Amino acid sequence: MPAHRPLLATVVAVVALLLAACGSRVPPPAAERASSQPVVLAAAEALPAGATGSVDVGGRPVQVHVPPGYDPARPAPLVVVLHGFGSGTARVDAALGLRDEALARGVLYALPEGTEGPDGRRFWNASDACCGADRGGVDDSAYLALVIRTLEASYAVDPGRVAVVGYSNGGFMAYRTACDHADLVAVAVSLAGAMPADDRACRPSRAVSVVQAHGTADTVIRAGGGVRDGHAYPAAAESAAAWARLDECDPTPTSAAAGRDLDGAIPGPETTVTTWARCSGGTSVELWSIAGAGHAPTLTGAFATTVLDLVTRER
Repeated sequence: MPAHRPLLATVVAVVALLLAACGSRVPPPAAERASSQPVVLAAAEALPAGATGSVDVGGRPVQVHVPPGYDPARPAPLVVVLHGFGSGTARVDAALGLRDEALARGVLYALPEGTEGPDGRRFWNASDACCGADRGGVDDSAYLALVIRTLEASYAVDPGRVAVVGYSNGGFMAYRTACDHADLVAVAVSLAGAMPADDRACRPSRAVSVVQAHGTADTVIRAGGGVRDGHAYPAAAESAAAWARLDECDPTPTSAAAGRDLDGAIPGPETTVTTWARCSGGTSVELWSIAGAGHAPTLTGAFATTVLDLVTRER
């Protein structure tokens, strides 16, 4: 196991105790590892370059994809992708279309799963507006911090290029993770999610680069803000502006005319990009307004390319 991260032994010990409590799985024999089926790993066991496997962290599976060119001597970016409410890893993986581009760029790619609620639907306990506030007090903020630390203990991860990308409920959770664990997260991307209604609840320990992407015709999580489960959530522009304040950006943003094609179901370029400049620590804040798109845009390859340009940028 590489010794490139501080307090490695402590992290591994904590993970081992969690797994013991939840019933960790024994790695399969060498013959099974050589097959085309994904392998199931002990929490701190690293997959080889080009492999896919599942690691049990805190009793939940995390699907891990290691890029073909992964070299333990060269820290790699890490992208953690969070699914929406009632959904799962396969669906968000297909919808966002990030994986192939991420692996081609040498990015470690991970898909954790939320908790299954009493109605059988998986959720992230992200905020009072979305979702899981009445679902047993699950601490997904601490859980996702453990996921990132476990991956950092298992692989050579560049701490300046760790991103959490979430859709809908996962977008709310991406923001909460960045708010609570900015020491672990450099980039947060929220598609159809939102910040807390009171952004004073967010106290990041350092500046985080942020993208708020939202369809203007979204009727589930409205771009203009709204109320869910009796709790308000802010407009997409307000979520981005909150991060601009937190990152100490210039208060006045600039907007480019629609020139980016992010939704393949809408003819021509439809997305306007609003940018807050000169943010603390070389970070950036952007609002991508996808004109005419609903809650689940039909994303083009430009979404993956632009997100990964931000993630892989040297800091």
